[in-house]
Amino acid sequence: MNLSQKSEAVALLFDQLGQESKQFAAESGLGCISGCGACCANPQVSASPLEFLPLAFDFYSKGLSDTILTFLDSEEESKSCIVYRAHSEDGKNGYCTNYAKRGLICRLFAASARKNKYGAKDLIICKKLKEEKAEKFAETTLRINSDLVVPNASNYYQQIEEIDSALAQQYPINTAIRLAMETVLRYKYYQEEAANPES
Repeated sequence: MNLSQKSEAVALLFDQLGQESKQFAAESGLGCISGCGACCANPQVSASPLEFLPLAFDFYSKGLSDTILTFLDSEEESKSCIVYRAHSEDGKNGYCTNYAKRGLICRLFAASARKNKYGAKDLIICKKLKEEKAEKFAETTLRINSDLVVPNASNYYQQIEEIDSALAQQYPINTAIRLAMETVLRYKYYQEEAANPES
């Protein structure tokens, strides 16, 4: 698989997760609170370059690669995701500027579960949602261990790794985006060189 095909494989995986997440949200009544960006404002979020290939190709197609890389160079590593725009003083309210191309971690949060050490499923969810939707959270926690289908986070990470294990390595989110951008730029450069060998 070339890099473009890997990006397409990631996008297909995201489509599958989107369908499962939509069904889960409809049945559970859980989902992120509109305008909340508490997770996005957290600089400790880790991600892989692979899950941001669709975003990197999108930036490239819009002629934004150099601008984004320059911006990343000017930002501290400890800053929140560069795609996130805060509109509150504490940074915890805001929005994603490229929601359609967001990463895997962004798609799994509040819409998936993982198994705990006892083998039971635990929702991957924030404190704010647990508190603000306490009744739905308690009900859903019981149901995912009986009759409610929930996306399995580990399964999606395994599928991502099967596409490209090297690009699936975890980094701080902005480093992952930078590596995805640099990988796409190299790919496009060599693609152009192959198409125009005498130029």
